[in-house]
Amino acid sequence: MNNDSDNPQPLAWITGASGLIGSHIVQAAATYASDWKIRGLSRKDFDLTDFPETQRQFERDDPSLVIHCAAMSDPTACESQPNEARFINREATFFLSGLAQDIPMIFFSTDLVFDGNHGQYTEEDEPSPLTVYARTKAEAEQLVLANPLHTVFRTSLTAGASPSGARGIDEVLIQQWNNGQSPTLFTDEYRCPIHAEATARATWEIALAKRTGIYHLAGATRMSRYEIGQAVSATRTGTDCPIHAGSLSEYNGLPRAADTSLNCRKIQRLLSFRLPSLADSLSQRQKQVT
Repeated sequence: MNNDSDNPQPLAWITGASGLIGSHIVQAAATYASDWKIRGLSRKDFDLTDFPETQRQFERDDPSLVIHCAAMSDPTACESQPNEARFINREATFFLSGLAQDIPMIFFSTDLVFDGNHGQYTEEDEPSPLTVYARTKAEAEQLVLANPLHTVFRTSLTAGASPSGARGIDEVLIQQWNNGQSPTLFTDEYRCPIHAEATARATWEIALAKRTGIYHLAGATRMSRYEIGQAVSATRTGTDCPIHAGSLSEYNGLPRAADTSLNCRKIQRLLSFRLPSLADSLSQRQKQVT
């Protein structure tokens, strides 16, 4: 059992704890969920696609909450390995939601479940995924939401420090600049980027309030890829951060959704704080280190 007789505390499983969002949710627990025990899970603990081992660990720990961030999230890899992507993103999520059938579970999905034809999507808009990755996430959403105790968060591009140093959108750009590269960023591809610290805080508020259903959890401002690059560059005063403006019309590759900006009014009404824009988050963190 997850409780001891002297100091009973509920236990939360957080999968994908070595990733960007999962690691921030683990860290934020000390501030926003101090009454909880936390078990952050990554592949070094066990493989979630090993269903017998996952069940053994679950039954041993007896968690009271599951926050499921782990995923195969590289769209190119998902496209080239569709069966693996489906097994990790859909089947493993379904198995975990079955284990958690009697407790709350939060599943992280993506704005890319939409085709990007109009932007400012609400939770009522119908998914229309363009890629294998997006399709596996959309399918997993429906499996999770079949349980009224469970919750889905659709989020967007995420910034912040990750354990690997290469997962946040800001980290990726900084790594490219440090390598002497000048990335080309689209001026006509729009998202609502968010910092992982805001994502983590919102996650704990919704989890502890036991809100269920589907929510859009993203940054307050719709930004193009080029504008995101400008915002990250602005935090690196005195450093050469060249970016080039490009267009989706010049792109040849996997399908890309032009505008998957999310309307977050539903979740905003439930939160104690305003969801920040990416620029505001990056500026605030720059002030904290200077």
